[in-house]
Amino acid sequence: KGNDTALNMAEFSLKAMRNGGMYDQIGYGFHRYSVDSRWLVPHFEKMLYDQAILVQAYLDAFQATGDSYYSKVVDEILTYILRDMTSLEGGFYSAEDADSEGEEGKFYVWKTSELEQVLSKEDADLYGKVFNIKIGGNWNDGYRHKTNIPHLTKDLSTLSLQLSISVEDLINRIDEMRSKLFIIRENRIHPQKDDKILTDWNGLMIAAMARAGAILNNEYYGRAAEYAMEFILKNLKNKDGSLLKRFRNGNSGLTAVLDDYAFTIWGLIELYHLNYDTKYLEIAMELSEYQIDQFWDFENNGFFFTALSGEQLLVRSKEVYDGAIPSGNSVSAYNFIRLARMTSRSDFEDIAFQLMNAFSGKIKRSPSGYAMMLQAADFAFGPSFEVIVFGKENKDETHEMLEKIQSLYMPNRVMIFGKNGGEEFKNIIPFVGNYQPAKDGKPLVYVCQNFSCKLPTDDFDLVKEQLGEN
Repeated sequence: KGNDTALNMAEFSLKAMRNGGMYDQIGYGFHRYSVDSRWLVPHFEKMLYDQAILVQAYLDAFQATGDSYYSKVVDEILTYILRDMTSLEGGFYSAEDADSEGEEGKFYVWKTSELEQVLSKEDADLYGKVFNIKIGGNWNDGYRHKTNIPHLTKDLSTLSLQLSISVEDLINRIDEMRSKLFIIRENRIHPQKDDKILTDWNGLMIAAMARAGAILNNEYYGRAAEYAMEFILKNLKNKDGSLLKRFRNGNSGLTAVLDDYAFTIWGLIELYHLNYDTKYLEIAMELSEYQIDQFWDFENNGFFFTALSGEQLLVRSKEVYDGAIPSGNSVSAYNFIRLARMTSRSDFEDIAFQLMNAFSGKIKRSPSGYAMMLQAADFAFGPSFEVIVFGKENKDETHEMLEKIQSLYMPNRVMIFGKNGGEEFKNIIPFVGNYQPAKDGKPLVYVCQNFSCKLPTDDFDLVKEQLGEN
C-alpha cells in the first residue's frame, strides 16, 4: 500500500542516519549533514535545531510503528542535549563546532591503538567488527591519519548472528564499551560551543522536548521543557509582549523576527499538551495576537519576516521555504489551525487558511520544499479531531485516560483537559463551559470534529473508534 511504502522509506532513512557516521555513536546527537553518498563522513558540527527536528521525526516513527528502536534514539538525542547543550539557567545552547585543535572531526575519530588502550583486546576486536574500525582508517582523511569514524553497516540482529552473541548481550557490551570510550573522550580538547541562547531554536527544542515528555511519559524531559520556556519568558520577553532574539552572558538583545514568535508558540502548544497548564495556552494566544498585529500582511496575506515596529527596511520579505529549519509562515499555519481548533477561534482558522492560500502557487510548483506547510494543510483539511477530556486531576483513571490518548499516533489531533470542569477555560475557550464532567469524577471524553462533538464516553475503546483507530 502507498502508506506502507512511504513508512518503509522513512524508516530506512531514519535507521541509516542513526547507524551512519553522521550520528555520534559515542556521545549521541547528530552532526549537521553528510558530505558523502554513504552517509559516513559528516560535517562534524552539531546544531540545536537539527536535534529538535530529528526528535520530532523519531517520535513520529515510534508512534507510527510502536518500535522502541525509535524511542531509544529520542532518549539518546535528549541525553546529549541535557548533558552538553543546556545552560544552568535552563535555556539551550545553539551549536558545537566541527573543529578542535585546528582539525575538523578530531574530537570524534579513533585510531585502533587508542581503542586498544581503553578497551580489552577482546572488546576492542568486537568494537572494531561492529563499528567497522580499520587499522589504516575508514574514511578519506582517516587514511592519512589512520583514524576511524565509528558507524554501523548492519543491524544488531544480523551482527549477533555473525558474532554468535545474543542481541541482548551485544547491546549490553556495546553500551559498556561506549561508556568507557565516552569517559576517555571527555578528556580530549572539545570543539568550541556556541553558547548563545536563541529564542527560535529554543522554541523548536522546547516543542520537541515537551512532546517527548508527553509521548514517552518522561517527567525529566517535561521539566526540562518547562524550565527552558520559563527562561525564555523571563529573559527574552518584554513587558509589551514582544520577544527578543538572543541571550548570552546575562545580556538579552536584538528585535525578534517571525521565527522567534512562531517557534515559541509551537513550544507553548506542546507544553500545554504535556501538562495541560492553561497558562501556556494563554501565553500562546497572547503571542499569536501580537504576531498578527506586528507581522501580518493585511493587503496580501502571509507573515512578513520582520516586525512592523522593527527597523524600517526598503522591502519586508516573506519566507515560506521549509529547509533545514521550517519557515515561520509554515509553523504559523500549523500553530494557528491548532489553536483555532482548541479555542474555537474562527479568526485564527481564517489566518491559517489565508496563509496556505497565499503561498499555494509555490507549494503546487514544488511541494517537497514546503513539508511543514503541507503538514498544516493536512491538519486543516483533515480528518482532524479535537478531544476534550474532563476528570478529576488527582484520580488515576484520569491520568490513565490522558496517557492512552496521547499514546495514539494521531498528528491531526488537539486535546483540551478540563481538570475539574470547564470553569478554568471560560476566558479562552468559552464553549467548553457547555460540556459537563461526569458526576462521579471519572474521566469523560468528548471527541469532536469541526466543533461538533459526539456523545461523551469513559470507554477508551469507544474513544479509539470515534477517532477512527479501530
